[in-house]
Amino acid sequence: MPDMNRTSASASAAILENAASKPTKTRWLVLVLISFMYLITYMDRSNISVAQPEIAKQFGLNKSAMGLVLAAFTWAYALGQVPSGWFGDRFGPKRVLTVIMTLWSATAVMTGAAFGFGSLFGARFLLGLSESGAFPVASRGMQWWFPRVERGRIQGTTHFFSRFAVAVTPFIAGSILLAFGWRAIFYIFGSLGVLWAIAFNLFYRNLPEDHKGVNQMELARIRGTNPDGTIKPLAITELATPWKQILLSPNMWFISLGYFCFFFGTNFYLTWYPTYLREHLHMSIRSLGIWGSFPLLAGMAGDITGGTLSDLIFKTTGKAKLARRIIAAPGFLLASAFLIPAALTANKFSSIAFLAISFFFLEWVIGPAWAVPMDVGGQFSGTVTGVMNMVGALGGASTAIVYGSLFNRGFWVAPFVVSAGVMVLGALIWTFLINPELSVVEGAIPDSAASS
Repeated sequence: MPDMNRTSASASAAILENAASKPTKTRWLVLVLISFMYLITYMDRSNISVAQPEIAKQFGLNKSAMGLVLAAFTWAYALGQVPSGWFGDRFGPKRVLTVIMTLWSATAVMTGAAFGFGSLFGARFLLGLSESGAFPVASRGMQWWFPRVERGRIQGTTHFFSRFAVAVTPFIAGSILLAFGWRAIFYIFGSLGVLWAIAFNLFYRNLPEDHKGVNQMELARIRGTNPDGTIKPLAITELATPWKQILLSPNMWFISLGYFCFFFGTNFYLTWYPTYLREHLHMSIRSLGIWGSFPLLAGMAGDITGGTLSDLIFKTTGKAKLARRIIAAPGFLLASAFLIPAALTANKFSSIAFLAISFFFLEWVIGPAWAVPMDVGGQFSGTVTGVMNMVGALGGASTAIVYGSLFNRGFWVAPFVVSAGVMVLGALIWTFLINPELSVVEGAIPDSAASS
């Protein structure tokens, strides 16, 4: 085990010598660094949506075939979630994220080198597989660096950057496409991951206790304090991964199904949205970079709003169930309500406006959705988040295929009706089934006991 294996006993035993001193803010620098990782990953996964028509034309692929290419990423992404999350729990975020970022940069470049359907499918599959552990492992890292009352906000912030990536990618990738061709998009974007991996490896530590930039006041903010002023310890023990408890927990699968519904709704914007604007609303590549970004910008506002409101309610009431549900369930319902008129209106700008409102409310869900696995997963939050994101990725794969198949047949409204129905289902799951206060790893036993 890496340095995360040590407890913070020495830190918790130390009395705060200068209570008047200001806490450092290193955890927010960690958040910025991880947020840039989210930015790069979403650039790498969404840039193909801009290049789709050119790739399809060069390789002679119809929309159903491109739907399979897009689904290849999410299938592999789903497949790698649980193993990657487990690796993060076992070996620590620093080592695992450094390897992950380097690998997915290489596979992003491979997309640009594709020479047909088979190599394109393979490159996207490998990209999904290598990128699969990024968010579960990052969540595990942030669990150690942030108190529970900040988790909705930090998850909203990281996903704000991911949506910002989707918003600016059409403009950046479109400019690269016009200047250098579609292959250059993947070469340029792919190089960013290596630079991030170097910076992350130099700055990040698995535990704030081990970072020179964290003083005792900030550590007290993160860990909390005992009545005598000492910092609460973070005890990390050798435990066997409680696979049975996790996989047989109804709450685990309710959380996962709720995220399936969320991923199904959002993945349209990562896969078919630019194609919808270009081929159904007849927008040019240049206008795509301007008008096409409005729903993504609205989604970014939703990320921050939903996560912040959820944390505020939790801090005020102390009730995680209320704080997470009261944001997620209405978010799903309102997103569904505005999606149908977006598909029915004949005016392209009205359609974009309705999509923006819908995406704003859908993105309310992301902060609570990613905070809950951190709360109910304990020491195994990487694995628990991996299970949730695996099921969610299957929802994303469904989006790519459902939309692609229906668009290919000329049905431009039907996919939105399906998506609206899925969002209503998500609202019901969050209202009646998901319990943010019920652990899914209760009863985990130490390795020594498990092996005896």
